[in-house]
Amino acid sequence: MSYLRAEDVLPTEVLDLIQKYVSGVSIYIPTREKKNWGEGTDTKEILESRNRDIFRKYQSGVSIRDLSREYFLTEKSIQRIIRSYKYSDPPESRGSDEIL
Repeated sequence: MSYLRAEDVLPTEVLDLIQKYVSGVSIYIPTREKKNWGEGTDTKEILESRNRDIFRKYQSGVSIRDLSREYFLTEKSIQRIIRSYKYSDPPESRGSDEIL
């Protein structure tokens, strides 16, 4: 993240008011528009695809231990992923074109 110089972007009155409370330190000003996790990148889709692959491999007989090693996740994480697919909508309804 790059920093902006306040005097380059804020009106003098606003800068004076801010300096009344904080002067000479860096402050973070949050955005007004809150995005949900994963909206700004394709991370959500990548993880969903990975999790579908994990579930398919598990269904085809790959052990949790082997999946854990292959995906560099703990066995508990693999179990959580599998459980989320077992007790929710079928993975094909989550955006996959393939049927299990």
